Amino acid sequence: MPKPRHIALLGNALPRRCGIATFTADLYSALRTSSPEVAVDIVAMTDKGQSYDYPAHVRYEIREEIVDDYIHTAEALNEDGVELVCVQHEFGIFGGEAGSHLLLMLKRLRMPVVTTLHTVLAHPNGEQRRVMQELAELSARLIVMAEMGRHLLRTVYDIPDEKIAVVPHGIDRYGFMEPEDFKRKLGFLNRSVILTFGLLSPNKGLETVIDAMPAILERKPDAAYVILGATHPHLLRHEGEKYREQLQDRARSLGVEHAVSFANQFVDRPTLLEYVSMADVYVTPYLDAAQMTSGTLSQAFGMGKAVVSTPYWHARELLDDGRGVLVPFSDADATGKAIADLLTDDDARDAMRRQAYQYGRDMAWDRVAERYHGLFEEVRGRWRPQAVRPSHTRPRRLHDLPELNLTYLQQMSDDVGLYQHAIGPIPDRSHGYCVDDNARALLLACTLAEHADMPLPDLMVSRYAAFIQHAWNPDTRYFRNFMGFNRQWLEPRGSQDSHGRTLWALGECARSDIHPGRRAWAQDLFRRALPTAETFAATRAKAFTLLGLDAYCAALPGDGDARRIRERLSVDLLSLFRSNASFDWCWFEDGLSYDNPRLSQALILSGRALSNQAMIDAGLQSLRWLAGIQTSPTGQFRPVGSDTFGDLRQRPRIFDQQPLEGAAMIAACQAAYQVQGEPLWTEEASRAFAWFLGANDQNLPMVDEDGGCRDGLRPEGLNQNRGGESVLSYLLSLVDMRRLVKAQAVPVRVLRA
Repeated sequence: MPKPRHIALLGNALPRRCGIATFTADLYSALRTSSPEVAVDIVAMTDKGQSYDYPAHVRYEIREEIVDDYIHTAEALNEDGVELVCVQHEFGIFGGEAGSHLLLMLKRLRMPVVTTLHTVLAHPNGEQRRVMQELAELSARLIVMAEMGRHLLRTVYDIPDEKIAVVPHGIDRYGFMEPEDFKRKLGFLNRSVILTFGLLSPNKGLETVIDAMPAILERKPDAAYVILGATHPHLLRHEGEKYREQLQDRARSLGVEHAVSFANQFVDRPTLLEYVSMADVYVTPYLDAAQMTSGTLSQAFGMGKAVVSTPYWHARELLDDGRGVLVPFSDADATGKAIADLLTDDDARDAMRRQAYQYGRDMAWDRVAERYHGLFEEVRGRWRPQAVRPSHTRPRRLHDLPELNLTYLQQMSDDVGLYQHAIGPIPDRSHGYCVDDNARALLLACTLAEHADMPLPDLMVSRYAAFIQHAWNPDTRYFRNFMGFNRQWLEPRGSQDSHGRTLWALGECARSDIHPGRRAWAQDLFRRALPTAETFAATRAKAFTLLGLDAYCAALPGDGDARRIRERLSVDLLSLFRSNASFDWCWFEDGLSYDNPRLSQALILSGRALSNQAMIDAGLQSLRWLAGIQTSPTGQFRPVGSDTFGDLRQRPRIFDQQPLEGAAMIAACQAAYQVQGEPLWTEEASRAFAWFLGANDQNLPMVDEDGGCRDGLRPEGLNQNRGGESVLSYLLSLVDMRRLVKAQAVPVRVLRA
């Protein structure tokens, strides 16, 4: 197979100021020059709170803390025909714990990945180890820049040797230049120049060289230490120029300020090469022994500079066999002696320079680019794409749906009602109960009684109803919501949403409960609680109430007050849609929140009952739009993530995804199918139901055989808790799917992972 014709480099990118950005830019240029026929794009990582004016070849941008950016970029790379992605990995530039957000992206790519590791930790914590091992699994090949990197990957992370390649850090190809002409140009004529360049930060160990300057000047009075580079942007944002000022104060206190020069600038490439060319000795006094690579060391070494360095990993390999001088960490005496020895021995310095220059020829960017292209071609030749999961499986009839199992619901219930939360599959008593979930439980009981072969035990239904009755507060004319495990109410009244949801359950109970006494009880309590709905401002509270009115009015069509309130609330909902909807934002509000499909469902059912086609049309129009924005590029249901809440007229965020949204979508599609009969709505419902079974962004099933359901889908995987809302959402979805299948003349297709 030929080399890939379209490559994307993922990493930091200029004009962001850091070593990774410079490396990415250099690799980009080298790859393009080496093989002009290959298209190369850059995917830029942008640090939190920052923005950059990226050049045109930066085709994609990922904000490091925004999970959705990683997933949307993966989808874009797949759609744009990129044939290989080369990741520049460094801990600290990707979001999530230990950079785990990157894994979300790589898992979704449909092309091979080659990862260049700029750091390999010898002593990772548990999460760093997990991320590195998973990164290795997702990468067809790992590139390190030193043999120590290969050793650590094998011994610390158990990565097989055949997956690892060692490719040196690239350098600009530059002639073996004598320093004097450059000293004249830069204002250091007749000086013996010691140079360090790179972004300033405390881990560079520059204090050691400044402390060594008195001893160096004693042996070489014309010595000048030039520190070239701007302060690291992260340090600058938090501390300003405090570190640079400390270095300047240190030089003054030692009486060497005349021999220490600070060039506070982020220089362009030609200027940088001129500074390196004028150096007699290049020094990297870094403090981190585990530093795997140094681009500044590579460049100075490859240009034939005599180098003095602390023995971090990269320096130990590069300067071996007399190609440089190693000194102990933070040892000013040893550092000063090594530098002075080289400055006072022209022959030794020149011999070291020539040895370094010769060794560095294989590090030139053109040769490094050839190595990368060769690896890319090899990887692409061996890589086999995973089978693409079809968006639909074979047609499935009623018996193909999961069996209805109420075991977990029973475990989540006691003699008070339904527990609100769980820790894993264990009911969490510390959070007690709420009327929201007990109303949902009563709604499920009534739905089961009408449409399923497995009704809830009557004792359980009675307990849910009793909880709702106890929640009614005649003084406030509202239902209370939250109750502690000690059976004490935590508030005198709940929210408008919880009141509307309870009316919904009571309305359904008034119509569908198998027990005549409970139907009469529900009708009475519904009538007493309904007038409060006339004061509602909350959109979802109105929608929930309308769903309850649809059932209640079917049971008691002669209730004039109920009909009047239904007409008013449905007109309110239609007016909201008309005043907010636009061509590209076909919705009732400026933002998306929870239970979104219930707004469309309420308008569709109200329009049907009131013979109002405008309401039906608005409900269907809004539901079509919502279905579109809740479909991933792979055709799976992708519910509005809870991170979206509060955003205005923006594309929904991907996480966290909650079962509530799947249940609402299925019920709304069922309503749309009832009024329109289009197969589209059975397809959308099956797509939403398949989300529970594993056809989702994590390819993980949400449900257990006992009827339990996880609380959500997060960037890192499943929320393993299984609270009351989640189990009810799944069970309601399953019952609605069974009802939808029975209503069809053709079988429904259920998406599966």
